Amino acid sequence: MGVVRRTKSVNTILEIFENTSEAISVVDLTEKLKDQMNKTTIYRILERLEEDAVLHSFLGHEGVKWYAKCHDCSTHDHHDVHPHFQCIDCGKVDCVEIEVSIPKIPNRKAMAYNVLIQGQCEACVE
Repeated sequence: MGVVRRTKSVNTILEIFENTSEAISVVDLTEKLKDQMNKTTIYRILERLEEDAVLHSFLGHEGVKWYAKCHDCSTHDHHDVHPHFQCIDCGKVDCVEIEVSIPKIPNRKAMAYNVLIQGQCEACVE
């Protein structure tokens, strides 16, 4: 990991992601950490962790940014490009480990894409 300084704030955020397999919205993260650090610090750390291929981000419902752990990514090769599933009942968001094929667009080069699937999670379906 290329994070230059493992400050207390960086460690706090990393610990949160190490203790969950689910994605976490930036809104939930700032609310959870509001007594420990300011919003700017949180955003700066998340940006750095994404640049260092520790986390990846995607846009969820209503344009809210979510973060999840990367798996085997590097700073030069972010390959955690996959769909994410958001439960419309409980709000849980997680990575879906399926392959999605994005068609080539003539005369264009796709650099990034977001695929968000919404529905009911396994717990809410029952």
